[in-house]
Amino acid sequence: MNDLGRDETAALAAATVLAGAERTLAEQLAAWMALRIDEHALKPGTRLPSIRRFAADKGVSRSTVVEAYDRLIAAGYVESRRGSGFYVRARPGRPAAQAARQTGHARAAAAPTIDVLWLLRSMLRQAPANDQPGGGLLPPDWLDGEPVAAAVRAVGRSAGRALLHYGVAEGYLPLREQLAQRLALADIGATAEQIVTTGGVTHGIDLVARHFVAPGDTVFVEDPGWFLMFARFAAFGAKVIGVPRRPDGPDTAVLANLLTRYQPKLFVVGSVLHNPTSTSLSAANAHRLLKLADEYGFTIVEDDVYGDLHPARNSAAAIRLASLDQLRRVVYLGGFSKTLAANLRVGFVAAHPDVARAIAEVKILTGLTTPELTERVVARILAEGHYRRHLERLRAKVDAARDRTARALEKMGVRLFTQPDAGIFLWGDFGRDTAAIAAAGAEQGILCAPGSLFSPTQLPSTWMRVSAATCLNPAAMRFLAQAMA
Repeated sequence: MNDLGRDETAALAAATVLAGAERTLAEQLAAWMALRIDEHALKPGTRLPSIRRFAADKGVSRSTVVEAYDRLIAAGYVESRRGSGFYVRARPGRPAAQAARQTGHARAAAAPTIDVLWLLRSMLRQAPANDQPGGGLLPPDWLDGEPVAAAVRAVGRSAGRALLHYGVAEGYLPLREQLAQRLALADIGATAEQIVTTGGVTHGIDLVARHFVAPGDTVFVEDPGWFLMFARFAAFGAKVIGVPRRPDGPDTAVLANLLTRYQPKLFVVGSVLHNPTSTSLSAANAHRLLKLADEYGFTIVEDDVYGDLHPARNSAAAIRLASLDQLRRVVYLGGFSKTLAANLRVGFVAAHPDVARAIAEVKILTGLTTPELTERVVARILAEGHYRRHLERLRAKVDAARDRTARALEKMGVRLFTQPDAGIFLWGDFGRDTAAIAAAGAEQGILCAPGSLFSPTQLPSTWMRVSAATCLNPAAMRFLAQAMA
C-alpha cells in the first residue's frame, strides 16, 4: 500500500525551506522523504509512488524523481525491487548527521561539536579545500606536485627490490645525510646518527612523548599553540600547562614563575613561524629559554615544521634553539608536510646521540620502521635541488596571499596579533566567541579554526587562526565579513 499522507505539498514546502533554496529540487525531495522516514511517517516496507505518479503529483520531471530516489537508495533509506517498485527500507539506527549529509538534508542534523577532533576531521577530508579559513595546508597547486610525481616514478624504477623489505629503524641513510647537511646550513651540528625519520612531525611528537613522559609528569606548551599535542601528552598521563605566547616567543616572566611551582619534563616551543601566530623567537627570548632550561633541568622540544617558509634573505633573524644549544637540551623536529606534500608523511627528529638512539628504539617497538619509499622520494627531491627553487616560489605566493588576507581582515574589524612577514597563518581577535563563528561556518560549508582549540584550557576565545590562502575563497571572505557585521 502507498501511504504518503494528505499534507504532502505543505510538508514539501517546509522541507524546501529547511533544506535551503540553494539546493536542487531533487535534493529537496530526497531530504523531505528522508525526514518523513526518520519521523516514522513512512514505515519500513511502505511502497513509494512510482516515478511517473510522483512526478505528476509534484509537477516535476521524471528525471528529478529518479535522482531523488537514487539519493535515498544510496543513503540506505529506500530499496528498489525489480518489477515491483520502491520501498522504505528497515534500517538500523545511525547518526542523524550522517543521514542528513547523504540525502542533502544537512540542516536537519544536530550542530557539530566544535573540538579538536572535529577540526582534524574537517581538515583531512577532501572538501573543503585548503583555501578555507581553518585550513592547515596550502592549496595543492601551490605545492607543485610534478616534482613529487617525477621523484616517485624515478624511485620506483631505480629502487627495485629494495622497496620490498623493511628499511632501517633510524630511517633511509641518504635522506638522513641530506638532513644533516640542511641542519648545518642553520648552524645545527648533527650527524646522520643523531637523526631519526618519522611519519611527520606528529609522529615525532608521539615518539618524544613516549620516551620522555611518564604518568604524572608535567609538560609545558605554548598558549596558543599547536592543538594536536595537548591531547597527545595528556594521553600519556601528563599534566599539560600553558605558557603565554608573545610576538617574540614564550613569556619568559610567566615561565619563570611557573617553574617555581612545577617541574616540567618538557617544554614544546614553536621557534620559527609559530602555529598559529606565525611569530618567531627573538635572540633574547631564545637565550632566556635556554638559561631557564639549564637552571631547572627540562628539555625543550623545538617544532620547526614551518621554518622553511621563513624568507632566506632574513635567515639571520630565524633563531633556532637547536643552533644555540647544539642539541644538548633541545630535541629538534622538522618535516616536509607543509611545504612539499602532506601525503608523503616524512618528518624527522634530531637530538643528542643518546636521545636519538632511545627514540629509534621506541620507533622500533611501536611501529618498526617508516616507509622507505617516501623517504627515498624526499631524498631525491632534495638532492636534485628542486626543493630550494620550489621554496622560493612558494614563499612569494604565501606572502602575497597573507598580505591580502590580513588587509581584508583588518578592514572587517579583526585585530591581528601581529603583522607577520612570513608564514601561512594569521592570528586574529574577532571580538566574539569564535566557536560560535565556527559552528555557523560549518552550516555553510566554511571551515574555521576557533581559538579555544589552540589553548590547553580549551576555554572560549575571541581569537581565531586564519589561513593565508583564505583570500582565494570569496565565499569564505564574505562569511567572515558577515560574522563581523
